Amino acid sequence: MLLALADWLSNYYDGFRVFKYLTFRGILGILTALAIALMVGPAMIRQLSKYKIGQSVRDDGPQSHFSKAGTPTMGGALILVAVVLSTLLWADLENRYIWTTLLVTLGFGAIGFVDDYKKLVLKNSKGLAARHKYLAQSVVGVAAATFLYCSATVPAETTFILPFFKQFAWNMGWAYPVLTYFVIVGTSNAVNLTDGLDGLAIMPTVLVAGALAIFAYLSGNSVFADYLGIPFVPLSGELVIFCGALVGSGLGFLWFNAYPAMVFMGDVGALALGAALGIVAVLVRQEVVLVIMGGVFVIETLSVMIQVLSFKLTGRRIFRMAPIHHHFELKGWPEPRVIVRFWIISVILVLFGLATLKLR
Repeated sequence: MLLALADWLSNYYDGFRVFKYLTFRGILGILTALAIALMVGPAMIRQLSKYKIGQSVRDDGPQSHFSKAGTPTMGGALILVAVVLSTLLWADLENRYIWTTLLVTLGFGAIGFVDDYKKLVLKNSKGLAARHKYLAQSVVGVAAATFLYCSATVPAETTFILPFFKQFAWNMGWAYPVLTYFVIVGTSNAVNLTDGLDGLAIMPTVLVAGALAIFAYLSGNSVFADYLGIPFVPLSGELVIFCGALVGSGLGFLWFNAYPAMVFMGDVGALALGAALGIVAVLVRQEVVLVIMGGVFVIETLSVMIQVLSFKLTGRRIFRMAPIHHHFELKGWPEPRVIVRFWIISVILVLFGLATLKLR
C-alpha cells in the first residue's frame, strides 16, 4: 500500500526510492508490527478480561500452573492484527507469495479462533472436535499447496534441496503439493503443542521467522542464490516484509506474554504462526532447514507422539507429562528456567540452520 504511494512520490522526489529496498521495508515491517502490537495489546487484554475469556488449567499438570487459571487467552489475535496490517502497509501487494502467506496464516488463525471460542466462550471443554480441526487444516493446506503447484513458473519453485548437498536437486512434480501440505499442517500443530509456557513458543517463532527472512532475501536475489548454491526463487524476496512483520508482532506479543504472562496466544495464534513458518519455508525451498531451526517444535511434537505410542503399546509413560516442557517442570525445574533453556536451544539451532548456507 505505502510502497505504491512511495513509488508515485519518487517521481517528484528521489528520496522516496529508498522504499524500494527490501531491507529498508523489512525493518519498517518489524517496527510497524511491534508498534501496533504494543499499542493494541493493552486494550485487547482488557477486553478479553472483561468478557472473562480466560485460560483453563489441566488438573494433572504442574501445580505452579493453577495460578494461571483465568489469564486472558486468544491473544494471538493481537499477533495477526499486527502481522496483517504491517504486511499490507509495506509489502508489494501485487506479489502472489504475499497473498498466499497472508491467506494461509489467516486461514489457520480462523481455525484456531473457532477452537478457542468454543472452549473459552461457549465453555465447550473439547472445543473444535479433532477431526473437524484436522479437516479444516487440511482444506487450507491442500488449497495452498495446489495453488502454489499450479502457479509455479520456474522449476526452482518445486525443486527439493538438501542442506550440505550442493548438487542435490529433485524436481518433485506432484510430490510437491504433498510435501507442502505436510509442512504447513505439521508446523502449525507443532507450534501449537509447544505453546504451553509463558513465552515458550513465541521466542523460537521470532527467531525462526528472522532466519527465514534472511533465506527469503537471498533466495530472491539471483546473484546471492547462485553464489550460495540455493534455488533462485523469483518473488520470494518480498517475503522479507512478511517475516519482518512476524518478528515485530512476536516481540510485541512477548512484551505481554513474558513470565508471568498477562495474556496467552491460544490456538488462534499458535496455529497461525506455525502455518506462517511452514508456508514461508516452502516458498523459499528450505523445508529441511525449517526442521533444523524449529528443532524445539520438533522435539515437543515427538515427545507427545512417543508418549502416546508408548502408553498404547505398553501402558507405560516415557515422560512424566507431555509435551516435554511439562516433563521438566515436574522434575522440579522452575518455569523460567525451562523457557530460557529452550530459547537458548532455539538460538543454537537457528544459527546451525543459517550455517547450512555455506556448508554445502
